[in-house]
Amino acid sequence: MSTLLMKQNMKQQIRAMLEEALPIVDFDSDFLFSELDSLGVTTILMMLSDTYDIRLDTTDATPKNLRTLDSIVAMVEKKLAEKTT
Repeated sequence: MSTLLMKQNMKQQIRAMLEEALPIVDFDSDFLFSELDSLGVTTILMMLSDTYDIRLDTTDATPKNLRTLDSIVAMVEKKLAEKTT
């Protein structure tokens, strides 16, 4: 499977999971972080940690990491890469 296809699959999986948990959040927004309250941020971090078996904490809850769905995917990919090294 190509890297691009794997990234697209991960993005679709993350979108579906987060849309179910946070249905009022617009995950197509370019400023996703501004739509989230502290519970929404915590929910995202916990779900991603559990689903991908990665460690996420408050230092990961930045506007840069949670700006868009793509930045969330990039954060997960980075954490997965750190696990394998």
